[in-house]
Parts: sequence; structure tokens; C-alpha cells
Amino acid sequence: MDTRGKSIRHFIDPASGRAIFAEARIDEQDALTRITVGYPCRQERPRLERQLGEWLDGQGFPAHALEITSEITPHRVQAGLKPLAEVKNLIAVASGKGGVGKSTVSANLAVALKRQGAAVGLLDADIYGPSQAKMLGGAQRPLSSDGKTMEPVIRHGLQTLSMADLIDEETAMIWRGPMVTQTLIQLLNESRWQALDYLIIDLPPGTGDTQLTLAQQIPVTGAIIVTTPQDIALLDAKKAKILFDKVSIPILGLIENMSVYHCPNCGHAAHIFGAGGGQKLARRYRIPLLGALPLDIRFRENADRGDALGEKEADADLAAHYRAIAFAVGYELSGKGKSDRQAFPKIVIEK
Repeated sequence: MDTRGKSIRHFIDPASGRAIFAEARIDEQDALTRITVGYPCRQERPRLERQLGEWLDGQGFPAHALEITSEITPHRVQAGLKPLAEVKNLIAVASGKGGVGKSTVSANLAVALKRQGAAVGLLDADIYGPSQAKMLGGAQRPLSSDGKTMEPVIRHGLQTLSMADLIDEETAMIWRGPMVTQTLIQLLNESRWQALDYLIIDLPPGTGDTQLTLAQQIPVTGAIIVTTPQDIALLDAKKAKILFDKVSIPILGLIENMSVYHCPNCGHAAHIFGAGGGQKLARRYRIPLLGALPLDIRFRENADRGDALGEKEADADLAAHYRAIAFAVGYELSGKGKSDRQAFPKIVIEK
């Protein structure tokens, strides 16, 4: 094999605007055979392979048998904490206040990452008001083979666990902060997670005991902040951002929920909670805007019947929003804790 490296300009994915790789090494037959990316992209792969092949051909580097594969690796966590053995990356989904749809976003994001080809888990960390079990099909008592640890409940192909699986639906958790934080640690550490690429933690709203426990005792690789465009929600989203900065947890980006309402009868677009707030906040703090989600009754209907993102063909437009967000989340995390050169995927040449 001729190991002469030929640098080429970045290929920019037309759909996401993100660079896919930094340079390519072309063998003596100009055969680029495999590109390994650091994020899940199963749903994007056919499009990327076609567009990248066309781009390489236009640059004078014909791509024969071009194939894109994913290799998701662990990333750094807070200093002094040890990563979980069976979890490559733990992602916290947070909001400064309640009512912005954070739990719905967490569930749908987990499903979307799974559809992109990742092994995904979802931990409902809201002890007082657990909702993930309902949105993913209903509560189920987790099994235990040794009486000490729990098997995650499989829902929609996800490894999941919620306090709702352990208590009666009508039971109110009247606990003080220390009991809540200890329960969270037990749910995380005493569950038998299996070979997860990502474990999503749906945090309760605010910046209190649970968030501090997460920062100090739980190995987190990145955080996502959910907000609406409304000024009041943005004020609290800023507080969540400041908290993660203080505890050295990298922020993967911001998701703006309920960004616009499209009338199903006339098509009129109404910005009920304001317009552009998430974009302004992301620009101010120089963090990525991972996506903007519409205010759509189907999100609520699907969650209420335990179908999360929805499996019906009629929901394809909703799933497309989360498909793009899942792609962005994986991409942003793939560059954390690495140098700029390492942040890009490897390109392997084979004869």
C-alpha cells in the first residue's frame, strides 16, 4: 500500500453543516474503502455515503466501495470520578425550570439515538415525579437475579429504569434531599447496564440536591439543556448552564422545545412562547443549538399512550426532528475530551 497522504478539504455534510473528517489517505489505486466516525449515523449512512462519494469524485479522489461505519468510544468525565464499567458515555438532560418538556425530550432523544444505531439506556432521575415509565409503555417491576442488583427494563429497545417501576402509581415520595440523592446513586450503580454507548439521565428541573449529586458523585461526559424560547425559561436555562460550567461538565448543546406552532388547518406559524430565544442563548454562550422542536400535539399524544417518538408513518416528520438532534448530539460528544485532530473520525485505507 502506498502510504502517501493526500490532504483534502473538509467535506461538509449538507444536512447538518458539520465537517465529517479532516483528511484522507488515498492508496495507489485511489481506493478509499472505509470511514469510521465516532457517532451513530445508521439512518444517515446511505445519504452520507452517496454525497461523500460524489464529493470525493469531484475532488479527483474516486471512492470505490465507500463505506461509513461507527465506533463510539468513552469520553472524559469529571476529575476524580471513575466511569461506569458498562456505560461508555453518560449524558445528563437538564432544565432550569419545569414545564419545558425536558422528560419528553429525554425519552424521544433516547429512542432517536437507538434508531441511529447506538446502544442506549435511559435513567429517570426525577424521584418525586417519575414519568419515563409512562411515556415508554408503562411501569414494570425490574427483575433481580441476585437480590442485590436490578436488571433494567427493556422498553422500545432501550435499557430503562424509573422510580415508577419500584413504587405504586399512587404513592407520593415524601422524602428529604439526602434520601433522594442516595436513591439516585443506587438506581445508577445497582442496575446491571449492559454495554451502553449512551446512558441518558433525565434530571428533575432546577439546580438543587440532585444536580449537585450528579456533578460530584456521578461520572458525566456531557450535558444537554432543554428550554423554550420564552424569556422566563431562558433565565433558568442560564442557571443550569452556569452550574455545569462550575462543576466542569461539558455542555453538548441546547435544545429549544415548543419553538413554533403550525396550525393544522391553515398552516399559519405562531411563535406562542417567543421566537429565537434558544438561538440567542446558544450564540451568547457559544454552545451549539442542537435543534428546535415544534409545539405539536402528537408529541403529547404519543407520550401519553407510551409510544414516545411514535412508530406510525404519519409521525415521520416528528421523528425527523429528533433524528437530526440525535446525530448532532453524537457528533458533539465525539469531539469532547480530545484534541481538534482527534475529534475527527479515522479514515482507514484497505486494498
